Amino acid sequence: MPEFDWRSPDSFKSLENAEITHIAWEALRMNVDYQRDYETTIANSPDGGVTEEFRRKWGICFRS
Repeated sequence: MPEFDWRSPDSFKSLENAEITHIAWEALRMNVDYQRDYETTIANSPDGGVTEEFRRKWGICFRS
């Protein structure tokens, strides 16, 4: 895995053309509280999916 230097502008070159929703999604999916809530929600879901309430809570209404 390549080393990432957050102080180097070159480290962010790949993000220059990234969609803001993709950046937001990556940040959210690394959030420990989100991960915990997601696992709990999936475990309690009869169809293995998330609810509209979950989507609103985490601001992922744009994802299907």
